[in-house]
Amino acid sequence: MKNFFQKLLNWERWNFFVLYAPISPVWIWYCLRSGSLWFFSSSNPTITFGGFEGEGKKEMYDQLPGHLIPLTIYIRHDLPFSEVKKQVEVAGFTYPFIVKPDVGMKGILFRKIDNEEQLQKYHEHIPVEYIVQALVDWPVEVSVFYYRHPAQAKGTVSGFIHKELLHVVGDGQSTLQQLVETHPRAKFRLEEMKHRHGHRFQELIPDQEIFFLSHAGNHNRGAQFTNLHNEINEKMHELFDELSHQTRFYYGRYDIKTTSIEDLKQGKNISILEFNGCGAEPNHIYDCGMPLWKAYATLLKHWKALYQISRYNHKNGTPYWSYRRGKDFLKESNKHFKILEQYD
Repeated sequence: MKNFFQKLLNWERWNFFVLYAPISPVWIWYCLRSGSLWFFSSSNPTITFGGFEGEGKKEMYDQLPGHLIPLTIYIRHDLPFSEVKKQVEVAGFTYPFIVKPDVGMKGILFRKIDNEEQLQKYHEHIPVEYIVQALVDWPVEVSVFYYRHPAQAKGTVSGFIHKELLHVVGDGQSTLQQLVETHPRAKFRLEEMKHRHGHRFQELIPDQEIFFLSHAGNHNRGAQFTNLHNEINEKMHELFDELSHQTRFYYGRYDIKTTSIEDLKQGKNISILEFNGCGAEPNHIYDCGMPLWKAYATLLKHWKALYQISRYNHKNGTPYWSYRRGKDFLKESNKHFKILEQYD
C-alpha cells in the first residue's frame, strides 16, 4: 500500500497513457492539421518512420561518422554459432562487449557479454537479428536531445542529462537481495531483478563493490538522471548542428559515452551509442524535481518543433506515410516487440 501511494504521488512513475492523456488532444490536433496520423514519419527522412518505432539501429549507425560510434557488427540469429564466433573474432572484439537487438526498445534483451559461453547462450536464445558492439569503458554516459528545422542552419540542444546506471554498493554484510530490497529504485523492480540476478541473490557483496543491476541507460530500466541543462554551450550546438547537416537527423536524442562532461562540451572523446528519432522522449523531464506542469510544457514545446519539422519536410519531398503503410508497419513492429519481451 505504501508503494502504491508513493507511485501515485510521483508522476514520473505513472503509466505512460495516464501521464500523456491530458495533453493528447494537442497531438490529435497536429494529426488533423497535417491530414495524417503519421505526420511525424517525415521528421527524419533518412530513418524508417522518422525513427518513431521499429527502425533498425543499423540504419542509424550507417549514417553516423565512423569515428564517433563504437565498433559494431550485425548478426543474423539463424547463423551457426561457429560463424558468429568467427565474425566476432575477425572484427577484433574482446570480451566484455554489448549485445542488443537491431530493432529494439526500452533496453529489452540488452546484455553485457563476458565470455564465449554467454555469447552462445544469447545467440541461441534471441529470435531476431542483433548487434554486437564494443563496450565503451568511458566513465560518463549522457543523453543529448537536439532538433533543427531543415530551413535553418542552426538547431537547438534542448536537453542534456547525465545517466547513472542502476546499481547497488556492497557493505560486506548484506546479500544482493537485501541490497536490492532496500535500494530506493531497485526495490520497485524486484521481480525484474529476480529474473536477471536471482541466481546471485544470496551472495554477499563485498564492501564498496559496485554491482550493476542493469547496463542499459534507460529510465524504464532504473537509470537515474541528472539534468545538465546549465552545461549546454555553443560548442555542443556546433557539434550537433554538424551531425544534423551530415545525416539529416532533425529531431531526436543521442545517447553518448564520454570521458568527461568538459570533454563533451569541447566536442572531443565522445562515442555515440545510439540515436533515437522522433519517438524519443525528452528524458530531461525526469529526475530533476520538475513539476508536472513544466514537464507538460516541455513536451508540448518538443511536439510543436516535431510538427513544424515534419510539415516542412512533407512539403519539400518527404511525404507522410499513408495510413495503410503506417498501420501495417506498427502492427508488425508491435508483434516484434511482443516476441522480444517474451525472451527478455
